[in-house]
Amino acid sequence: MENQVKAIRIEKNGGPEVLKLVSVAVPAPEKNEVTIRQKAVGLNFIDIYYRTGLYTHPLPHGLGFEAAGIVEAVGDDVTHLKVGDRVAYGQSPLGAYAEARNVPGNRVVKIPKGVSFEDAAAIMLKGLTVQYLFRQTYRLQGGETILFHAAAGGVGLIACQWAKALGVKLIGTASSPEKAALAKAHGAWEVIDYSKENVVERVNELTNGKKVPVVYDGVGKDTWLTSLDCLEPRGLMVSFGNASGPIDGVNLGILAAKGSLFVTRPTLATHVPTLDKMKAASDELFGLVAKKKIQITIGQRFALEDAGQAQDALQGRKTTGATILTLD
Repeated sequence: MENQVKAIRIEKNGGPEVLKLVSVAVPAPEKNEVTIRQKAVGLNFIDIYYRTGLYTHPLPHGLGFEAAGIVEAVGDDVTHLKVGDRVAYGQSPLGAYAEARNVPGNRVVKIPKGVSFEDAAAIMLKGLTVQYLFRQTYRLQGGETILFHAAAGGVGLIACQWAKALGVKLIGTASSPEKAALAKAHGAWEVIDYSKENVVERVNELTNGKKVPVVYDGVGKDTWLTSLDCLEPRGLMVSFGNASGPIDGVNLGILAAKGSLFVTRPTLATHVPTLDKMKAASDELFGLVAKKKIQITIGQRFALEDAGQAQDALQGRKTTGATILTLD
């Protein structure tokens, strides 16, 4: 039996105007799938990359990777979920901007009591991103001083809190005094307002010339050289996003010149490839949420049909914390 639901689709790449609200059929779940009636959907920069065509996918297609809702139907061979479960996912096939959809069961985890649909939708992709960055890509032990760009964004505010919970001194960057204050309030040790301060000089001052062992950079092109200049010899540059555009034309010699540096371009998908790894990562995340070590800031809420406006706000640096689409 098929449900007809509303969903956002794009038929061509372009600006927010290419997002169309259409009616789509949701068939019964296939083997290893579940049908989820969605309550809230998370927005992320990667959604914009797929809309513009920076990341390509055969058209037409939906958008979005993370949401939370209730299991409506369970396909064969899914044993960890049942109808009525409150669930979330942060790493699915494209198409989360929808009232309901089918998702591979091994991407879906139960939401613990005390975590709302909105919080789960706002935190899955961003929170799992911080989990893999801090606990897998460069495993922070506590006591390190690190640099994290865009500390007042959706990922950044979670990173500030997680770093504090680990006993790590997070130096954040932000584009205004208000955003700097927000990151500080969420646990950043220091925040550099890059509209007024030189990031490299401030990192040098804050670390007494030692610099940092790792930089987490989701900004991309605009911060590439700054990030490298903040690293101590043999430090690791973790480039995990391209909010300002992709980094290209890199001459590897620059890594030698700046101190035998390492660079990685990780993705969430390779860090949570199995249900077991997904559950382990989300358990650690939700454990910190349940203990109130991480509180989710939802700065903006939009209706499904206003997804274009929501993306516009995100891309225009007009948002703080997480942005979600809410569904009845």
